[in-house]
Amino acid sequence: MTSIQISAKPERQVRETRSLPFGKVPTEHMFIATYADGLWQDARIAPFEDLTLSPLALCLHYGQTVFEGMKAFRMDDGRVNIFRLEKHYDRFCKSLERMCMPLIPFNLFINALDSLVDLDRDWVPSDGDGSLYLRPFMIATEPRIGIKVSDEYLFMVIATPAYQYYSEPLAVKIETSFVRAADGGTGTAKCGGNYGGAFYPTQKAREEGFDQVIWTDAATHQFIEESGTMNLMFYWNGKLVTPPLSGTILDGVTRDSLLSLAAGLGIEADVRPVTWLELETALGEGATVEAFGAGTAAVVAPIRSITIQGITYECYSEPDAIMYRLRDALDELRKGSRTDTHGWNHIL
Repeated sequence: MTSIQISAKPERQVRETRSLPFGKVPTEHMFIATYADGLWQDARIAPFEDLTLSPLALCLHYGQTVFEGMKAFRMDDGRVNIFRLEKHYDRFCKSLERMCMPLIPFNLFINALDSLVDLDRDWVPSDGDGSLYLRPFMIATEPRIGIKVSDEYLFMVIATPAYQYYSEPLAVKIETSFVRAADGGTGTAKCGGNYGGAFYPTQKAREEGFDQVIWTDAATHQFIEESGTMNLMFYWNGKLVTPPLSGTILDGVTRDSLLSLAAGLGIEADVRPVTWLELETALGEGATVEAFGAGTAAVVAPIRSITIQGITYECYSEPDAIMYRLRDALDELRKGSRTDTHGWNHIL
């Protein structure tokens, strides 16, 4: 693999980032590498600019697109930490394999992220919930109309500042008509089609006054799976409860991190199937139930209410909730005020 070429650094145009809408303003640079003739080549970091792509590019017609979502954090001592780089790399490779796309060599993945974040490290916020969101992705670029696995690809990494994804606790509904993923499908891959297919039912839910939907299994619509861009977690009866990973549930990095942190905090975790009927019964009987989404962008997103079969139930989201204790522990670890016993922090 050739070394990464880095272009001259343009002058930074944006100084204040907290007021920027998430995902609309990139840093000055992007990483890009091309795959052709069975090899990754021309790895480089260049000024952020538009791509030139043939209208025949296979990604535009047959959906060979895969992405990953990661974050870099400003630590308390001023250093920059890319969180759980290896876990994200493993998940990216699993998505690529499922979509018949070439794997990225581990060293190329690491060097791309290290080089880009180091060059644009001034963009990593130092205040509160700020971070630099990193988006590695790959698209099929072979110019050909014809249903086939592409022989040419672009691998890229772009970055944008990020803060709290959801500003307020969410109102959600149990979805029992539409399906996000089915066994044997691509539910565990972070591919574009999974998200595009979820737009319509999510939009319909928003028109009804909800922020998100809770997906249920395709076979029976009884078992709770995910919510929007997040894994789902609950806390009730003294346990942290979350559905087990399956062919239809994404292997969330934040989910995995919170489960590991819970063990260290003495919080019992119960990874098991959860039905909406069980949840409805608990809420209907007045049980104190915390519900929240867990994801790289959202981190911990409190759910204030869940609507099940037309009836709305309130969830517990007061400041003393267990989910905030987990969120704070995760933040402390990423910022360096809690010892990283897991080896999760990749410090530049």
